[in-house]
Amino acid sequence: MTEADLRTLLVELSASLFARGFSVGSAGNISARLEDGYLMTPTNSSLGRLDAGRLSKLDTNFAHIGGDKPSKEVFMHRAFYLARSDAGAVVHLHSTHATANACLADADSENPIPPLTPYFVMRVGRRMPVIPYYRPGDPAMEPAINAAARDARAVLLANHGPVVSGKTLIDAVYAAEELEEAARLALLLRGSQQRLLTPAQVDDLLSHYG
Repeated sequence: MTEADLRTLLVELSASLFARGFSVGSAGNISARLEDGYLMTPTNSSLGRLDAGRLSKLDTNFAHIGGDKPSKEVFMHRAFYLARSDAGAVVHLHSTHATANACLADADSENPIPPLTPYFVMRVGRRMPVIPYYRPGDPAMEPAINAAARDARAVLLANHGPVVSGKTLIDAVYAAEELEEAARLALLLRGSQQRLLTPAQVDDLLSHYG
């Protein structure tokens, strides 16, 4: 995929997420890896109204080299890219149900959303830890995200929202969408007796789908 194609795709997918309520106002940010750096949504931009030609471009060291100024949360994306060589894109949203799970005081900090469906496991993986609360835009959270991302494709930022990686931009968006649906199911089933996928079933899914 050329850089021009990736710019167009990023704008289209961002608009789709915005139209369906996965982000509101100027919340959320998305990035994608290029051969010579990264594309990222600009600071204070709406995912529903992006301009492909004005997307921020960063070099391989995450320095801003083109387009509008990048999101103030560039460090969040850097944490994933440096931790995961397989990360081709990173999606950070404030989607309602995932964020609601990130606000639960009694949630399991290592895996707040249980393995309810195979597609959640296939898209998001075995583990999705909660990162302790940091002020939005605080670069102090980068080491915590980086450490968690070494063996997790996604994290929940406490009282903030999800950060999800994928091999491609489409993979990362699909994973963020699946995470939101799993979060909604977890809240609907909260307090009920749940039939979770067993560890053996999770292992089987991961062995087949990675």
